[in-house]
Amino acid sequence: MEKQKFVVIGAGPVGALAALYAAGRGFDVEVYELRGDLRDPQVVPLNFTRSINLAMSERGINALKHANIPGLVDSIMTETIPMHGRMIHGVDNGSFTEESQNYDIHGRFISAVDRAGLNKRLLDELDKLPNVKMFFNYKLTGADFRAKRAWFEERSKPLTDHAQNPSEIQDAPPRATEIEVAFDFMLGCDGAHSAVRYHLMKYTRMDYTQSYIDTLWCEFHIDPTPSTAGTSEGDFKISPNHLHIWPGREFMFIAIPSSDKSFTSTLFLPAHHFAHLDANPSELVPFFNRYFPGVAGRLISESDLQKQYTENPHLPLITIKCSPHHYASSAVILGDAAHAMVPFYGQGMNAGLEDVRVLFSFLDAAAPTPEGRTSALAAYSTQRTPDASAICDLALRNYQEMRADVASPIYKFRKWVEEKLSVAVPRLGWATQYSRISFGNQRYSEVERLAQRQGGVLLWSMTGFVGLLATGAVYGAWAWWRWNRAAATSRGLLKGGIGLTAIGERIGRVFL
Repeated sequence: MEKQKFVVIGAGPVGALAALYAAGRGFDVEVYELRGDLRDPQVVPLNFTRSINLAMSERGINALKHANIPGLVDSIMTETIPMHGRMIHGVDNGSFTEESQNYDIHGRFISAVDRAGLNKRLLDELDKLPNVKMFFNYKLTGADFRAKRAWFEERSKPLTDHAQNPSEIQDAPPRATEIEVAFDFMLGCDGAHSAVRYHLMKYTRMDYTQSYIDTLWCEFHIDPTPSTAGTSEGDFKISPNHLHIWPGREFMFIAIPSSDKSFTSTLFLPAHHFAHLDANPSELVPFFNRYFPGVAGRLISESDLQKQYTENPHLPLITIKCSPHHYASSAVILGDAAHAMVPFYGQGMNAGLEDVRVLFSFLDAAAPTPEGRTSALAAYSTQRTPDASAICDLALRNYQEMRADVASPIYKFRKWVEEKLSVAVPRLGWATQYSRISFGNQRYSEVERLAQRQGGVLLWSMTGFVGLLATGAVYGAWAWWRWNRAAATSRGLLKGGIGLTAIGERIGRVFL
């Protein structure tokens, strides 16, 4: 069979890993990226103000391992920071408080990874492969998935995350001539606003939903402590081995450690609160002092807090679901292109990397023909679509847990019960939903189903236990009342001269 060409659209972590999988199977691979080469210091990734720290967990690590590149996983993980749990910040009697909540009773942890660093490492691996070509600043403008042809426009200027000056737009050169590229298989890994998905909709009856939540996010940066005499750098201002949360019930502030001992922090806030603070800048610091104690002044200077809030963009949070994820034998979408989700479970990147592993497991098992690929892609869509929908839903629900439930005694009690059961009675297969998601590779839809069943069992058990206690209390009160009544009657009979035998008989009848 003639050697086939796989075209990957998007050179982010998901696209780069997909290209590595394809190249490792002997296909000719071409990668087309809308922006410039991330390894160029002049290139600023879209929506990045400094760097984006992500949570790497088992699913992502497992997908990287299956790329079968010696040393890849180890080299990536050495640049990560282990986070063993959440650190919940608050205030009590005027003093700042911290409460550590471990992610896992077995000591497992997730790792903070720099997205750009991970991406660069994968691109470096692609550069080593003779059957891979990478094209940066190329925009997909059209695709014919029946004829298997795609059209790209080469951009003369790299795309940045900031609006260009109007004069620059006027002085820009004329639109470049489109180039035509033939392919055998296209993998769309080009993010939430995917061009591949847009063109795919013209060829398949795709069910598609896009929704925003009424919350925006704004990034902040917590610098390390100032360097001291004899040291070249400072230190972490707070524990580096936790994901830090300041829960505000309707909103929250979080901080994730970086390898340079700083923290990438994010404010998640309903849009109307942003609008109010935008209109009343003087209220920003008091707002932080009230809801996120210890941030303003202690971790970020008040002036710098105001500056970062003003200069950094306030961005929306989107959820995208679609089905199917493919068309015939010619195209498939992966990662955010297929299932963009809010960031509250830390699974966006992990789910995208897992997409690659699952997809190629189907392709490897299929016949190396267009018919075999069609069958494999159909099976992939059938399995992955409900899993993608499940993790999108779980990510939305986890926002409630992070911004409010982490401080709830009921949440803490349920977590304690589930973890104790997982250790005391391992045969039950009991585990917290979080541990199944972050420390295993079980399908997301199956995890959701098991979590719902466990929740039902716990609710039924607790209801039964409370009911038993209530029944016991009622019976005890009733028995005590009867006893007192019998005792009073006995005292009256004694005064009247009735013997002890008669008293015993009457008391005995109370319990018969």
